[in-house]
Amino acid sequence: MQLPATLLALSLALTCHAADTSAGARAEEFFTPHMSNHTNNWAVLVSTSKYWFNYRHAANTLGLYRSVKRLGIPDSNIIMMLADDAACNTRNSYPGAVYANAGQHLDLYGDNVEVDYRGYEVTVENLIRLLTGRVEPGTPRSKRLLSDDRSNVFLYLTGHGGEDFLKFQDQEEISSYDLADAVETMWQKKRYNELFLMVDSCQAVSMYSKLYSPNVLATASSRVGENSYSVCSVSLAVTHYLTTWQHHRDSDIGIYVIDAYTHFVLNFLEGLNKTSDATMQDLFSRYNFKDIKSNAEIRSDLFPRALDKTRLTDFFGGVAQAEVTEGDGGLGDSGSSLHEATAGERADRQHCSNKIPLNELRFA
Repeated sequence: MQLPATLLALSLALTCHAADTSAGARAEEFFTPHMSNHTNNWAVLVSTSKYWFNYRHAANTLGLYRSVKRLGIPDSNIIMMLADDAACNTRNSYPGAVYANAGQHLDLYGDNVEVDYRGYEVTVENLIRLLTGRVEPGTPRSKRLLSDDRSNVFLYLTGHGGEDFLKFQDQEEISSYDLADAVETMWQKKRYNELFLMVDSCQAVSMYSKLYSPNVLATASSRVGENSYSVCSVSLAVTHYLTTWQHHRDSDIGIYVIDAYTHFVLNFLEGLNKTSDATMQDLFSRYNFKDIKSNAEIRSDLFPRALDKTRLTDFFGGVAQAEVTEGDGGLGDSGSSLHEATAGERADRQHCSNKIPLNELRFA
């Protein structure tokens, strides 16, 4: 028995609608869990220690600077604070250079480093002003965090600390309460979409314990009551070759040159590129006491996305703007052209398009 034409058409329409709905749901399921609604990335990298024997804290920060820059964040979106200029210290056996290894394989200072706050400019007040946007009038753009509610912000802090505090310049401290309130002010003023806090100090976990603002992910190098240490001996993959670097006291420089936790993170990041799919879970799952010399921990209860769906490049990488349009852009025979679209149509297309992170773009 044949169905009437109208029933047949209705059946086909329902089948096509169900297929379209299913395909749309699958597409949404694929993209939504790991997509961040951000359009730009910022990094605030802070070394709070002065004095020559804290050389490693400057190296920690410069190492992160090199990594985020290599992965695509431009200098215009990186704010670096170095409390001590180890490169120009008179005791430096390699003037103008900072190394994170005893073999002096890679100069982290180099010829293309932009330090935005240095020496006595690195204070608790200046950090809080930077984060909250309350800088003094006349402050140059390079010393401003010009983020907004579509910005993913990576905040890295390294120095000497204790339970609920981090020392600045060996003279003052920022408390975990100060930091939590600064982050809350950032949220209220729409200065971030998501924020990732990383702290490398003794008892570092305590610095994120008081956070209460939405969309914050945090990790730290050591538990409360536990110290963080410099590295003894590790292997580091550098670009195209693998070399073993001794990271204990350098015989030429005369001091410890990098901390174990930060070195572990840098080692992991060295294996990534701008289009990497590696996630936060990939990094966190590799934390181990043998390499880090302390118990690194994470806090994700304030963060809305699953860690295995959150790409590292959402915070460490660059973001490119792309506009999704319909049609052939006037290249075909249809006579339709993007330039012939009305202003309203172009606005609608722009409104509906996302600014796609670099790791979402694929090139043939």
